[in-house]
Amino acid sequence: MWTVSNMQTSNATSLTSRHVAVIGAGAAGLVAARELWREGHQVVVFEKDSQIGGTWVYTPQVETDPLGLESTRHIVHTSLYKSLRTNLPRESMGFMDYPFVTRAGEGSDPRRFPGHAEVLKYLQDFAREFGIEEMVRFECEVVSVEMVDNEKLKVKCKRMRPDGGGGDDLLDEVFDAVVVCNGHFTQPRIAEIPGINLWPGKQIHSHNYRTPELFKDKVVILIGSSASAIDLSLEIGGIAKEVHIASRSVANDTYEKRAECDNIWLHSMIKSAHKDGSVAFRDGNTIVADIILHCTGYKYYFPFLKTNGIVTVDDNRVGPLYKHVFPPIFAPRLSFVGLPYRVELCCDTCPFLFSGC
Repeated sequence: MWTVSNMQTSNATSLTSRHVAVIGAGAAGLVAARELWREGHQVVVFEKDSQIGGTWVYTPQVETDPLGLESTRHIVHTSLYKSLRTNLPRESMGFMDYPFVTRAGEGSDPRRFPGHAEVLKYLQDFAREFGIEEMVRFECEVVSVEMVDNEKLKVKCKRMRPDGGGGDDLLDEVFDAVVVCNGHFTQPRIAEIPGINLWPGKQIHSHNYRTPELFKDKVVILIGSSASAIDLSLEIGGIAKEVHIASRSVANDTYEKRAECDNIWLHSMIKSAHKDGSVAFRDGNTIVADIILHCTGYKYYFPFLKTNGIVTVDDNRVGPLYKHVFPPIFAPRLSFVGLPYRVELCCDTCPFLFSGC
């Protein structure tokens, strides 16, 4: 990113100051905005929600399509379930120069592995401390980003009319650079199961899971073996009749009861689904199930980005990018911050540190 030489104050400006758009006011967008501001740039943050926090803003609302496949559905950004706590200690969750310490106040969560509301409060405090909210345009969804004149980027956003009238206002603005920080936990990936179109049961992606009541007394097949799959299998197992976990990471002959859980079994991956309600596993077992819960991760999704095919998402990899940040042909005018979620060293487990390093 551009820098301002001989800067004497954190918000100094000079002839090299640029007009920069940041898309998203989650953790990555907030820290990107602060660093750009510190370097003397004029920053506008576009946030389609009414508050900062990104994926850490919990809502009981879910999408009309429980699998998240319908392109016309109203998209809910967050994937938080009500009981979620961090699986990292708070010492690993903060930005390097703004530690995630226990803060006094009503509703604070002093636990070392706090709930999601405490993380949101931390991000709100961070934004308030550095005046970032003043840079944010709330309820403004970016619908298009495209290069103009080979030097600038035009950002088109959709904003609800302040008078409450019908329809949206479409606004255009030209920037010297755009930083994409829209997150990657919103667009579900779904397991491919032979015969699933004939299977009569209910399917849902963990993106649309909030509480376990839907699964009471049901036979549930849960696909996945990552953090959310572990959390939800235990939570659902408390009220479901049976929970069968299907995982690609275990051997094809795996079939075992989960330790200390009388109604949870671990299987190899699903082989096929059938119109009589049964689901067959590669381990040779067949279960008649009521619900399939996909804890199968997410896709990178940039529907607003118009690059004539130069920046692509192929097999869920964004490229070509230098250091997972800059598309070489557009550098430094277009960049991505907070994109990797599985990289080496501390960044594998410390996303806030990674975004702010």
